[in-house]
Amino acid sequence: MHTKVLIADDHAIVREGLSRILDDEEDIEVVGEAENGRDAVSLAAAREPDVVIMDIAMPELNGAEATRQILAADPDVVIVILSMHATSEYVYRALEAGAKAFVVKEAAGAEVVDAVRAVRVGRRYFSQKVQDLMVQGYIDRRLAEGDEGPLGRLSPRERQVLQLVVEGKSSKEIASTIHLSPKTVETYRSRLMEKLGIHDVPSLVKFAIEHGLTTSE
Repeated sequence: MHTKVLIADDHAIVREGLSRILDDEEDIEVVGEAENGRDAVSLAAAREPDVVIMDIAMPELNGAEATRQILAADPDVVIVILSMHATSEYVYRALEAGAKAFVVKEAAGAEVVDAVRAVRVGRRYFSQKVQDLMVQGYIDRRLAEGDEGPLGRLSPRERQVLQLVVEGKSSKEIASTIHLSPKTVETYRSRLMEKLGIHDVPSLVKFAIEHGLTTSE
């Protein structure tokens, strides 16, 4: 798949470096370079690139706003954001504007080709530092909210019974495994299904697969 790329960065040395890296790839063609956000928008309209590599901190028109304007004119263009900084605010601004990838400049030389190829086939791409930031942010938010998800509604014993139920064990087998009476197991089973709002075993199995308690194999 041949990919036309526009590079937008206010530093000539960055544009030249990225251009050399991309032009070395047989399936990638650099069709233009812009040194500010307004030029990026104009060149995107004139050169019709498949992918725009956009520095988020651009003069005259910042990268996030330039991204919005480019996508408003042509939603089929894919934007890869470059940044010196991997912070949650920068990443949020990029994604909210419509970018599909975020590459930290310190890793751009090694990652830009992978990022271009990923977004070209509909995938997102994030530098490892950005992935770590996003995962940590998600964990911190969940901890701050005290939100353990649906499984947080269940007691440890109910989660244990849930796993054994979806593994196909009968109440008698579960009772033997965790040293309870079959009647007590049935009570736990009814209680956990009520808490989860699930009323049949196939739905319980689907829930368990989606939440990593068991596999579909």
